[in-house]
Amino acid sequence: MVDNIEDFRALDPFFRIIEEGLHGYVDGDHFFDLLAEDVVFDFVITVPDYPRHVVGRGNLIELYRGYGATFSLDRCYDLRTHHSRSTSTVVLEYASEGRIVATGYPYGNRYVSVVVIKGRKVTEWRDYLDPLRVFAALQGRPFDPDAVAASDP
Repeated sequence: MVDNIEDFRALDPFFRIIEEGLHGYVDGDHFFDLLAEDVVFDFVITVPDYPRHVVGRGNLIELYRGYGATFSLDRCYDLRTHHSRSTSTVVLEYASEGRIVATGYPYGNRYVSVVVIKGRKVTEWRDYLDPLRVFAALQGRPFDPDAVAASDP
């Protein structure tokens, strides 16, 4: 069990959608219980100053402990799960909505998480998100994905 689980309240919607997406593939009741002690997290597409590579369940717990100081999630939704038995991999697609804690400004993002499972525990996790959405929310401006779309000449 994790000390001071209340420190992670801002991430509850994330925990619930991941638990739902991995149900039946891994053992454990809470998100952190699903992870192997030596789990490897790679944040492939992320934001500056955020670690790109984290090894160990304890290190990930400490990284996530500070999440609620900046962001608070209200919900995660639009879960799509893709499982490959031959590679013991689950790909999770999902979205989030929440707010910036300091300003109350809305925040939302879309994610792809590629999860490798061995011995009914998550051993590897590769995470992708849209950093432009993070920057926009932190700067207090709306994010319009169509404004940065490519157009025909």
